[in-house]
Amino acid sequence: QVQVAESGGGLVQAGGSLRLSCSASGLTFEDYIMGWFRQTPGEEREGVSYISPGGRMTYYADSVKGRFTISRDNAKNTLNLQMNSLNPEDTAMYYCAADRHKRTTWMLSQMTQRDFGYWGQGTQVTVSS
Repeated sequence: QVQVAESGGGLVQAGGSLRLSCSASGLTFEDYIMGWFRQTPGEEREGVSYISPGGRMTYYADSVKGRFTISRDNAKNTLNLQMNSLNPEDTAMYYCAADRHKRTTWMLSQMTQRDFGYWGQGTQVTVSS
């Protein structure tokens, strides 16, 4: 049984930083693309950042490019999202997710939430102005 769990959310002032972490079990972590998504009430879930199984390839949404950094530690089955220069528009529930399948080829920029089959419960990030 695959389990995914996020941690590290909270309240931060605009311009501040937060680091989200995600642990995954029940799958061979190093074989799966992992991603971070976020969602605000009434909006679609948005792909924020994805990372390839080995960690060498990454994708960032334009809205976070240059401010957020995704990383993974396959030895510890953990995924991280370092978020800097936060602004109120970053306020959302943040979700960690694992790819639905193992893949031998991929194009991260074309992946959507439908490609991810294992989800955490989410962690709230609130940025005050």
